[in-house]
Amino acid sequence: MIRVAVFASGTGSNYEAIMRYTAQLTVPDIEVGLVICDQPQAGVIAKAVRWQTPVFLVERRQFGSKKAYEQQILSRLQQERIGFVALAGYMRLIGPTLLSEYYGKIINLHPSLLPAFPGLDAVGQALEAGVKVTGVTVHFVDAGMDTGPVIAQQAVAIDDDDDHESLSQKIHALEHQLYPRIIHQCALGEIYLDQGKVCRLVR
Repeated sequence: MIRVAVFASGTGSNYEAIMRYTAQLTVPDIEVGLVICDQPQAGVIAKAVRWQTPVFLVERRQFGSKKAYEQQILSRLQQERIGFVALAGYMRLIGPTLLSEYYGKIINLHPSLLPAFPGLDAVGQALEAGVKVTGVTVHFVDAGMDTGPVIAQQAVAIDDDDDHESLSQKIHALEHQLYPRIIHQCALGEIYLDQGKVCRLVR
């Protein structure tokens, strides 16, 4: 059984999609053993309570440095025997303290077709740019902002009458289908990094 931690700062809709996915696995070979949250008012906390997932609330402002903040998180990950990390709306860059221990074992979900529209409010960026297609990207995490090796991408058409809310809904629906499956494959080592390149096991 591979134990996964979900890092989230917001509503937790992707966390909940992950929980629904793992609950219906015929072979329960992964489990979400911990939610890491940096925002005390985040909706993910209530969702985690309903799913009975332990929550570790750790606020950056309580620590004198990013290293100390991440060391506290790392200690809890090790205590909970976490083998894989999925970022799901976690609004902080992962630093060297966590990367050194979990490189190749941390993935992120981003609401655009990277490298287009990295960073905050990718939906708003796409609408402002006037593009006709955006999408979602799952990638391994490195030291940059949304720069790690891409695992999977899926496109979403932007209709003429789409606004921020309607486009976000389209993207969330796709995220909820794609991300849990990719987490499962990566946690089990079916998708992995080899010298910085994304590799897949052939069955």
